[in-house]
Amino acid sequence: MNGRRVAVWRRHRRVFLIKQTLSHEETSMNAQQEGGLAPWQIAIGACLALIVGNGPIMQFTFGVLIIPLSEAMGTDRGTVSTALLVGLVTTGVATPWIGRLMDRHGVRRVGSFCILAFALLTAACGWFSHSVATLILLYFFAGLFAAGQTPLAYSKAITAAFDRQRGLALGVAAAGVGIGTMLMPMVAQWLLSHFGWRGAYVGLGALTALIALPALTLMVVPGGKNRTGSQASRTDAAGAASAPGWTARQARSSGVFWMMAGAFFLVALAVSGTIAHIVPLLVDRNVSPQAAAAAISTAGLSLLVGRVFAGWMLDRYPAPYVAILFFCLPLAGQALLLLNHSQHAGLVAAVLIGLGLGAEIDLIAFMQSRYFGHKAFGEIYGYFFAIFMFASGFGPFLMGQTFHISGSYEPFLLVSMVGLGIACLLMVALRRAPERVVPAHVT
Repeated sequence: MNGRRVAVWRRHRRVFLIKQTLSHEETSMNAQQEGGLAPWQIAIGACLALIVGNGPIMQFTFGVLIIPLSEAMGTDRGTVSTALLVGLVTTGVATPWIGRLMDRHGVRRVGSFCILAFALLTAACGWFSHSVATLILLYFFAGLFAAGQTPLAYSKAITAAFDRQRGLALGVAAAGVGIGTMLMPMVAQWLLSHFGWRGAYVGLGALTALIALPALTLMVVPGGKNRTGSQASRTDAAGAASAPGWTARQARSSGVFWMMAGAFFLVALAVSGTIAHIVPLLVDRNVSPQAAAAAISTAGLSLLVGRVFAGWMLDRYPAPYVAILFFCLPLAGQALLLLNHSQHAGLVAAVLIGLGLGAEIDLIAFMQSRYFGHKAFGEIYGYFFAIFMFASGFGPFLMGQTFHISGSYEPFLLVSMVGLGIACLLMVALRRAPERVVPAHVT
């Protein structure tokens, strides 16, 4: 009798679990039909929002504004540049913290607040900057909230919505950074010529709010017809909490995490340093300033292409193999700079290096989602992005110091080529680890 009752109970439980699963799937489909948007609209919304991301707005417009800033404040360009350094370092430090908040409270709530705060603080640089100290302080706070307007929020949303075409979707989203890198300096120059540097900051802040906020709340993480913003945020956060994957502590204690971190650091260090100094490097070799400027423009275009192409490849080939390919491209570009001093070689090298830099953001988000899952995506991505930011800032400084000490860029190129080779070896070792995430036991 007891055995028969157990069998009946198991059969009823199996039917209940099947009905519960079907009900959950039906609810998810209804939610998509009522308030959700198609996955590709999420990727397109992310692309639009990242056109006014932290890089295009804070970093790549600074070169346009640095001369009027130094003249208005009566100081040199190096002192004014301290503001940008402080802002970028603050962004790197704050990204893991913002990622943890997004894991707990959702992308919509935290991202919306960060976008609005970043936009207001950018505008405040024009309203309230009367000294270098004030400018640095405003960049500090802007960098803090800029962490929420990095690819972090959008990569988190995309990895939750895509599986089979995740790589391409990440590439489409990251292309927004490339578009913004090309457009925002021109926008800043137009604003500067019509409204001065104060008006330029106000205009850049307004553009950030007007473009990124609707893109996030209407396309990337929409609230839906029958859900309030707070309900959407709770659903967003609950989805991340119940998703399979590792916690941030488990990820940090794994060898896979540190192999990926080491590879991303070495590549960002080598590529960012070379890109930052490729114009003076070519000018020192008697290449005309116009041709050298064309090289950096070509690198920017290849960065945009590299992000989409890397995403397309990640959906078709094992991620470590794709990483090795895109790590070898800048390695070949640096070798070309060492062996050939012609203008044509400089252009080709810039393309190869730009392709490598463009692919890295895609690789970080894709590989993290495959190896560590989505449970603590925001915090883990924050660690990787912070490493990427630190290396991106340290690379140009190290290459500049190398030239200051030795009078040549070649020692840096040689050392960074070794670093890129080590990054490739780390990817070879990583290939042995399972790419599909397996939920770890909670400790």
